Amino acid sequence: MIEKTYQPADIEGRISQAWEATQAFKAGQPDRRDAEPFTIVIPPPNVTGSLHMGHALNNTLQDILCRFERMRGRDVLWQPGTDHAGIATQMVVERQLMERQEPGRRDLGRAAFLERVWKWKAESGGVIVNQLKRLGASCDWSRERFTMDEGLSRAVAKVFVELHRDGMIYKDKRLVNWDPKLLTAISDLEVQQIEVKGSLWHLRYPLEGKTFNPEDSSTFIVVATTRPETMLGDTAVAVHPDDERYRHLIGKNVILPLVGRKIPIVADEYSDPEKGSGAVKITPAHDFNDFEVGKRHDLAQINVLDIEGRIALTDNEAYWRDLPENASPRAATLHGLDRFAARKQIVAWLEEDGILEKIEPNTHMVPHGDRSGVVIEPYLTDQWYVDAKTMARPAIEAVRSGATTFVPKNWEKTYFEWMENIQPWCISRQLWWGHQIPAWYGPDGKVFVAETEEEAVGNALGYYVEQEVITPEQGADMARDPAKREGFITRDEDVLDTWFSSALWPFSTLGWPDDLKDVEHYYPTNVLVTGFDIIFFWVARMMMMGLHFMKDVPFPTVYIHALVRDEKGAKMSKSKGNVIDPLHLIDDYGADALRFTLAAMAAQGRDIKLSTQRVEGYRNFATKLWNACRFAEMNGCALPPGFDPTKAKETLNRWIAHETMQAARDVSEAIEAYRFNDAAGVMYRFVWNVFCDWYLELAKPVMMGPDSPAKAETQAMVAWARDEILKLLHPFMPFITEELWAVTSTREKMLVVTEWPIKPQPPMVVIPTSGVPGDVASASVVISAPPTETFSDPAAEAEIGWVVDLITAIRSVRAEMNIPPATLMPLMLVDASADTQQRAQRWSDVIKRLARLADISFVDATPAGAMQLLVRGQIAALPLKGVIDLSAEKARLDKEMVKAEADIKRVDAKLANEKFVANAPEEIVEEEKEKREEALARKAKILEALERLRNAS
Repeated sequence: MIEKTYQPADIEGRISQAWEATQAFKAGQPDRRDAEPFTIVIPPPNVTGSLHMGHALNNTLQDILCRFERMRGRDVLWQPGTDHAGIATQMVVERQLMERQEPGRRDLGRAAFLERVWKWKAESGGVIVNQLKRLGASCDWSRERFTMDEGLSRAVAKVFVELHRDGMIYKDKRLVNWDPKLLTAISDLEVQQIEVKGSLWHLRYPLEGKTFNPEDSSTFIVVATTRPETMLGDTAVAVHPDDERYRHLIGKNVILPLVGRKIPIVADEYSDPEKGSGAVKITPAHDFNDFEVGKRHDLAQINVLDIEGRIALTDNEAYWRDLPENASPRAATLHGLDRFAARKQIVAWLEEDGILEKIEPNTHMVPHGDRSGVVIEPYLTDQWYVDAKTMARPAIEAVRSGATTFVPKNWEKTYFEWMENIQPWCISRQLWWGHQIPAWYGPDGKVFVAETEEEAVGNALGYYVEQEVITPEQGADMARDPAKREGFITRDEDVLDTWFSSALWPFSTLGWPDDLKDVEHYYPTNVLVTGFDIIFFWVARMMMMGLHFMKDVPFPTVYIHALVRDEKGAKMSKSKGNVIDPLHLIDDYGADALRFTLAAMAAQGRDIKLSTQRVEGYRNFATKLWNACRFAEMNGCALPPGFDPTKAKETLNRWIAHETMQAARDVSEAIEAYRFNDAAGVMYRFVWNVFCDWYLELAKPVMMGPDSPAKAETQAMVAWARDEILKLLHPFMPFITEELWAVTSTREKMLVVTEWPIKPQPPMVVIPTSGVPGDVASASVVISAPPTETFSDPAAEAEIGWVVDLITAIRSVRAEMNIPPATLMPLMLVDASADTQQRAQRWSDVIKRLARLADISFVDATPAGAMQLLVRGQIAALPLKGVIDLSAEKARLDKEMVKAEADIKRVDAKLANEKFVANAPEEIVEEEKEKREEALARKAKILEALERLRNAS
């Protein structure tokens, strides 16, 4: 018995428990032992995280695919797990220690601090997992992994060691994004570019051999900088080789103000003659572009800051090297001063010495740490790197060959741009929480990379015995007694970038390297669903690692979904106060309404503008489905054993069978093509319009009439169509469909594992010739399987479709012309065919009732003053004289037309204003474009109505 009112909160928790109790999501079930696998790995959310709207969209789309394929009979593994989130988790625990007034991280020491982190993880980590379950995520939760669990840690160590052995991992001194507050290198993804109103300082650098005179431009060259404090580390001035103004100075030197160091003027295309003076100061140790210029010209790299962003000169060998004896001592007094305090002092000295030419206001983007909030410093330091350029080559080729494709396709261009310009990947972080780098240092600094400390000790002892640093006896003694080798080798304190372990996710979660059974069955996965912002950070690196270690791509398809924005198109942010919490929406409207909203709006390549009104609207859709199922139940609709919809005799019932199968085909094709919005749109129209508004409405006279074979058949067909709807809607709205499935009949199994309405089309057979797995582009043989046969009845569709279209057209005219519902109008069918006449007679009572008609007649020609409607090639006429005032209606429509054209003109003027488009927030520009589209649609409708009026005059 279906409850009277649909209450999501009453059913969602209960249904979730039922799925869990029956292990509905478990991969590798005995009844699917021989089934084709379908695998997705979840983008692991941070263990510190809480469900946000991006998670909700991402996981809704993954769940649609998994539920769809599970119902199609495949052995589905949706691999769940969480990421240890190095910086985020360490900060959470450090903040907790501070709030509780307990000893800090460094006071506790590494081992004790890590114990606290694991304790926090056990108590509070993984909240997001339960939130994903609330959303309805059908992961195999029995396989949940954590990037720092024992198995994944072994995978990380093995990969590091093998890549180091192959020369793909090495240590180097390069620039990194350095966070002076967190005291660690961070990835580009953790850097937030913030617009800052700063200054551009124009400085006169004196030319060597000239007596500096601020009034004589031949004695200096002007450079401009936004960071005067880094000038202490300048090692060159660059000018463009084709810049005539400076060609005579190339190869000469300038004297670095405040320091006295001689630095060369070099020719480099990095310098832009059109920008500023055309000359730029080069500080290789404090700017990424300057670092590359420095490499091209073999310039010294002088780091003038310490890890906390303070001036560091006293013991700075690189700074003091090559300074003349009469070098200015003033700069040395800056030692220990914060970089921004030093900036003020340096500018004051430069002004005092006549070096400062001018200061211009300058609004520019400044990198900040997304967690610390401080200005990030390009910092020269020793770090571990992956040779990403070498590893990227197979990953680039895999996408070029079609072994992996992006949906939408345009993201491949972004992928190629990043991959073809890839830099060495800095994988070390100066944190404690994470995978500690498996490298140990001997007493002379030699590095021993090994999977375990025992292996590193053995390698080190063997090496130092061979080098005669220790005797064989000492080596054997140290090998036997750990106490005797205490401090002999020390482990690298750094941990690996979180993205390093995440890059192994598609195969490490399956048991690699310890157990390959699941790897062989479930790898490669079928599709990756993710956001565009981590194409480089995660997708590309999974491609590199998968191809290197598995010799195959990790996924043949990468579906890139768009952003979820607020209803005006603005990016959600706490500072704007426009963040929509998905958990609040689930509380208010139910998980199914939120899921269907996100799916319905997930058009490829288009951001989602989310409003609570949309979610409320789809909650109403769920209520519509609920009430339709109650109506069926109250009218005795039940599915008799062995019912075959294709054997139905009633035209109306054959029509709904035809429409249901067409909807099943359309939904299947749309999901297969990752057109989630189209699939949701098909189901919305089919359920609301075709099934509820038309089929149930047209079937009412039969169902409410006396018992008859037609009534019994209709009751059975309503129940059959209802069940098919529940199946088709289940991937989108799993909770309500599972509940209705259970309460409408006695079922053999839960809906989640019930067969999909149509069988999947067998995959095409591809025989590649290139040797690249899955390479469709070079396939010598491509065999497509024939499409799956499903029921179709064009004759039934032609009849009922004509009735539906006729009523719809008449209702449209009545609405356009403001004809009151109480006014019954005559309908004339002009020169109607025999089939049309028979249809009209069979459905006369229904058409008159639903279209508010007085009568239906047949005429040879359209009478004067009648409005013509073309319905499936047949003309229908509505006499309007005496029903409405045609001239008054035309005047009203003309007035509406003037307003619509004025709206279009106003918006066009705004969009033609380059200043408006350039300066207005993106969401405002989009809003204006939407206003234009709405006005154009309004104009088109008015033109159509005016045309009808002209024909009726």
